[in-house]
Amino acid sequence: MNEKRRGWSFLCPHRKEPSPPPSPTLKEPWRKISWRDKQKDLQYVQEYQPENSNIKSLRILLYGPVGAGKSSFINSVSNILRGRMTIPAAASATTSDRSFTKSYETHKIRKGKGQPKTFYPFVFNDIMGLEEGSDAGVSAEEIKLVIKGHVREGHKFNSTSPLPDHGPGYNPDPAPDDKVHVLVCVISANSAEIQDSVLEKISNIREIAGDLGIPQMAIITNIDTACGETEKDVKNVYKSKHLKKKMTDFSAAVGIPVNCIFPVKNYSHEIEINNDVDSLILSALRRMIDFGDDFIENMP
Repeated sequence: MNEKRRGWSFLCPHRKEPSPPPSPTLKEPWRKISWRDKQKDLQYVQEYQPENSNIKSLRILLYGPVGAGKSSFINSVSNILRGRMTIPAAASATTSDRSFTKSYETHKIRKGKGQPKTFYPFVFNDIMGLEEGSDAGVSAEEIKLVIKGHVREGHKFNSTSPLPDHGPGYNPDPAPDDKVHVLVCVISANSAEIQDSVLEKISNIREIAGDLGIPQMAIITNIDTACGETEKDVKNVYKSKHLKKKMTDFSAAVGIPVNCIFPVKNYSHEIEINNDVDSLILSALRRMIDFGDDFIENMP
């Protein structure tokens, strides 16, 4: 019996041990970001002025599926620029397949606390979300009217009744400031696979904007809840294999180049400003401003 035990003990080390699971992160980040240089990007945004003197405010339109985090992104930008928690755009904390935003709203961000009130020379527009099915959510045709500046402030979207060109919500003679200068698609990294009908709407909207020469980009939200490594440390975002695949898959699905897609974490449960969260949001915001300013520079 002792001999058998010794023999079994001798053979054990030669058994093939199971391989450890692959690491969820890359050794090196695939995109560089200066985490310690938040102040540089913040100053750039704070000092921005449109190149085209006919444009008082660069208009940034956010669109995307329901619950992607459009309103939360606007609030997050406001938090950074005002240095505290703010809620300029009403956002929902619950999950739903119906859009929380129903009307066309322009969100300005106030500078400091001085008098008289002054605002940053860029604004955000938050619209009804893209919903599954042809008769739900905002339509591509209504977004086309928004892009061209034909939708008045406060217009309530109705998925079953598109805006007529003679109704009270229609702006027949839009000024350059009324038009959209950069189009941003907002997608949640934590959402299930995007439905074909929603992808078709995104493609139609991209085609409309492309015909008008509007610059386009995308942000991917909820990177912390979609990836455990990023939840531990948001600085792992560009090391996360899962998030990189999300970005490349989305790029392939809708045609937005990967270098025009930016992952962000919106403020959600925090009650204080976080420099790493700010760095990602400012990185995306700076590109929105750059792309939009290039566009308005060439406007007549």
